[in-house]
Amino acid sequence: MSDMIGHELGGRYEIITRVGGGGMALVYKAHDILLNRNVAVKILRQQYTHDEEFIRRFRREAQSAAALSHPNVVSIYDVGQEGETQYIVMEYIEGQNLNEVILERAPLQADEAVHIALQICDALEHAHHNQIIHRDIKPHNILIGKNGRVKVTDFGIARAVTSSTITQTGSVLGSVHYFSPEHAKGVSTGEKSDLYSLGIVLYQMLTGQLPFLGESPISVALKHLQETFEEPRKVNPYIPQSVENIILKAMRKNPGDRYSSATEMLRDLETCLSPNRLNEPKITFSSDHADFEETRVMPAIRGNIAEPSLPQASTGRTETVAESVDNRSEAKGTSEQPRKRKWIKPVSIVASTLIIIGLVFWGAQTVLSWFEIEEVDVPYVVGKTEEEAVAELEKVGLKLQVPTVYMEKDIPEGQVYDQSPSNQRVKVGAAVKLFVSSGPHMEQLSNYVGKSYAGVKEELLALGITEDRIESESTFNDELPAGTIIEQTPAAGAEFDPRDATFSFIVSKGKETFSMPNLIGMTEKAAIELLQSKGLEVDAANTVREPSYGEKGKVIAQHPYSPKDEVSKGSVVTLTVSDGLPEDALRYTFNINISPAVAGQESKIRIVYSDARGEKIEWGQKTINDWQNFPIEVILAPNTEAVVEVYRDKQFVDTFTKTYEDIKSGSDSMPQTVPGIEEPIEDEPAATNETGNDNGGEDAGEQQQQ
Repeated sequence: MSDMIGHELGGRYEIITRVGGGGMALVYKAHDILLNRNVAVKILRQQYTHDEEFIRRFRREAQSAAALSHPNVVSIYDVGQEGETQYIVMEYIEGQNLNEVILERAPLQADEAVHIALQICDALEHAHHNQIIHRDIKPHNILIGKNGRVKVTDFGIARAVTSSTITQTGSVLGSVHYFSPEHAKGVSTGEKSDLYSLGIVLYQMLTGQLPFLGESPISVALKHLQETFEEPRKVNPYIPQSVENIILKAMRKNPGDRYSSATEMLRDLETCLSPNRLNEPKITFSSDHADFEETRVMPAIRGNIAEPSLPQASTGRTETVAESVDNRSEAKGTSEQPRKRKWIKPVSIVASTLIIIGLVFWGAQTVLSWFEIEEVDVPYVVGKTEEEAVAELEKVGLKLQVPTVYMEKDIPEGQVYDQSPSNQRVKVGAAVKLFVSSGPHMEQLSNYVGKSYAGVKEELLALGITEDRIESESTFNDELPAGTIIEQTPAAGAEFDPRDATFSFIVSKGKETFSMPNLIGMTEKAAIELLQSKGLEVDAANTVREPSYGEKGKVIAQHPYSPKDEVSKGSVVTLTVSDGLPEDALRYTFNINISPAVAGQESKIRIVYSDARGEKIEWGQKTINDWQNFPIEVILAPNTEAVVEVYRDKQFVDTFTKTYEDIKSGSDSMPQTVPGIEEPIEDEPAATNETGNDNGGEDAGEQQQQ
């Protein structure tokens, strides 16, 4: 039924992946499109879709579980049929079943095992209260969610308590390792049968092993009926006595010695770990030495072997014999000697008859021995390869019954997983049927290229693939978005075993990105060349040209990526370029005459200005040794002013300003001067220079410069 993946049942249940299955049905994880939730869908196997008995049993599961509403019972949502497909929709539990937990971690701690058993028992109490007997309690049917909640599922062989038997044409349904003795006999089972099975589940959780094992289901069933099991504390001495007492009581062969109800067992489980009960005395039973199903030595049957009676033709003949006896009795005293001789003839006749019978029997045995066929023990070949099994059967004179049955099993391909007959003596030449594994169920790998890596990983984990067997490597890709699968190993269509397959994916990181360069202040041509060299595109048709106080032809803005933004190749950039000064801008030139500090000596002049184009713009530096004029052009915007600062020999010496309104009103552009330093007169205070700056002022200017 692998083709069910992706199928939509009932117009609303989209099958996602297979999550389990048994002999009768397969279980899939699906998505309920109508209610937008995940569900579990159990689908009857195809070979049973025409078997009315299986269909009735399959539907009975839904009816049994649907009658129950309990937090520890898997809820049934829907039942349906599509064509020949019979299905049940139920609650989806994210987690493990108890059998997987036991295989991974058993023996469990007593408190964890009791906590799980409590929830199972609570579910059974609810089912029994509704006249439903589960009849197949085992770890495989106990689901444990990620939140620790225990859910009982698979009411596939449950029936109402009014039913008389669960035998089906001579076979017994259920799992033999968890049978109660009465279940193994195929007789009517009740609530106490479920409690026996729960006792075995608790035994297995605490010891990590089953109480009864055998080479065949029949041998295991007989052990349930006849043999005692190894007590739990002998296997695991850390089990509290109070907990062992619960197992011993639940697993009594005589139902009368078990708990009277699930309610009684539930109360015992609730208190068994309280400190005053942990070391309570070991439980005893009045029938400890005579548990009704245990093997006992029976006394040999003794008594007289009845003598063969003579054939009687008619009632008249009987009367004649009786008369003869009576006549002989009457003649007893008349003739003693003749009576003594009368016994000789009958004895001789009997003796002759016995001798003849003995000779005939001996002759028959001799003749039969000539034709008797030798008997041999059927070798136990389960676990061997098919070739080894056939060779071992032929070695003792047995034949292979054809056809051999091949089925998917979680064991190596070609290994025998069952045989019939087993553990018997048969005549030489008899045929033995083998059941051979065709290998574990193989899944077919889908094509994941172009799909989300996160979604694919979740799908693989749902198939039972462990996270350490899923590898990924990321790389830049210009075509696929980040998180998308570029390559996969194995390739699409390959078959794989979910138990040991490994997977490798190359995942896209999206387009490679880099830092956006700063284009502000560059010429339009230089900006375009730089963008193209980095693999970026320029939207020339939408280039914006607008007036500005920047230099005409230079970039004054870039969009949509600012400097240092992360950008990838192929991205489109729009430029904003200066188209010259605004109409209301004014130009003005400061004419500043500057003298060296000392006439005839060199001084280095540095000029800085601020105007509509920016603050503290470097005009430049120049060395002079005599008076020199410095024309400094500035641009002003409305309501602004221009400022020119003069530094001489690294010392601030003067500043000049002009407002927009001054220039617009037409005020004269008078030259400004910056004179040199006058020599101070000895023993007199230092004189103030023409600009109002004395030596102290120059010191202040130097401090400002610094």
